[in-house]
Amino acid sequence: MFLVSTAITIGLGHSIGMHRVLIHRSFKTPRLVEYLLVWLGCLVGMAGPRGMIHTHDLRNWAQRQSACHPYFAHRYSFWDDAWKQMNCRIELASAPAFVLEERVARDPVYRWLEASWRWHQLGVAIVFFLIGGWSWVFWGVCLRVAVSLAGHWAVGHVAHRHGHQGWRVEGAAVQGYNWPLFAWITFGESWHANHHAFPGSARLGVEPGQCDPGWRVLQTMQRLGLASDLVTPQSLPHRDAVARVDPLKPHKSSEVSHA
Repeated sequence: MFLVSTAITIGLGHSIGMHRVLIHRSFKTPRLVEYLLVWLGCLVGMAGPRGMIHTHDLRNWAQRQSACHPYFAHRYSFWDDAWKQMNCRIELASAPAFVLEERVARDPVYRWLEASWRWHQLGVAIVFFLIGGWSWVFWGVCLRVAVSLAGHWAVGHVAHRHGHQGWRVEGAAVQGYNWPLFAWITFGESWHANHHAFPGSARLGVEPGQCDPGWRVLQTMQRLGLASDLVTPQSLPHRDAVARVDPLKPHKSSEVSHA
């Protein structure tokens, strides 16, 4: 129950629904399929559609500056960063304007999901209880949400500090790093150096031998007529700031002073 429900919500929901289609629009899918994928992403327990976009875009903006606050860069120590990231929020004196795309802002389904995403766990818990009792609720809801939130932070922590790179974004205060160990359980999200270099790509494991389960799911959806216009690094506009580095050499983040 734990493994299956986590794979569905983290893989199909967060990685494909929230991240690749809602935030980056890296492929097209029928509206009902998009709703289903994003709803599964809400069940991860992090935020609703608007909240996920805002959190992602604010962090992305901060990391691309020439200097970045340690909160956005995950530069605190392991346990200190865990506490701050999962229990606190940061308020900026001069925050950038957040303008939600009209397609999401006016969508009644996304407005409903944003207002009610916390309560959807209750519906799932009731169904699980009726089928398998309290053990299903514990494994399929309580433990799943706890592990998903902690795991999402942990992968983000290590993937912004050190690891392997294939590309570097010049001028950015924070770099992404690849962690092959977590590729399967994150649906390919741990290829974070690749994602920093090609954020609009639906394929995250872009080097030979880099497994990307999310990309395989998208290819299957494409064959079934449920996905189209899959974006890859080859179809993205050239970025002068992206520089090739040795993909086999481990790298560590350089300390950059923060504003």
